[in-house]
Amino acid sequence: MKAIELLETYPRAAETINEFYRSKMIESLSTEDIPDEFKELVKQQEFDNEYIAKFIDGNPRILFDVFDSNDIYIQISVDLENECFRYSFDGGKVESNDYELRIVAEKAAIEAAFQILNDKL
Repeated sequence: MKAIELLETYPRAAETINEFYRSKMIESLSTEDIPDEFKELVKQQEFDNEYIAKFIDGNPRILFDVFDSNDIYIQISVDLENECFRYSFDGGKVESNDYELRIVAEKAAIEAAFQILNDKL
């Protein structure tokens, strides 16, 4: 599922994710090196689903911090014998599918984590 679809399917999770990244962006502006005009421009930037989806699609790992801050811990493990990757949550249940690539396992884990976060909120 594309990031925009996840954000639209799980609106409570989307709100939490959008706010997390908005606050991180504003927090990163707390430096003397950045002009005040630019800081104000960034603060006025709308952090909507489409804006955040671009970051997620480009690098799904950016969501791990959001999930960690909501006590949803994703582990990606490698099975060298079967040459595949798997994910699990909170050191528990291992997802039954095998994935040839880490990025595919990460995307599947993030999709599952969206639902967990949404249900938790």
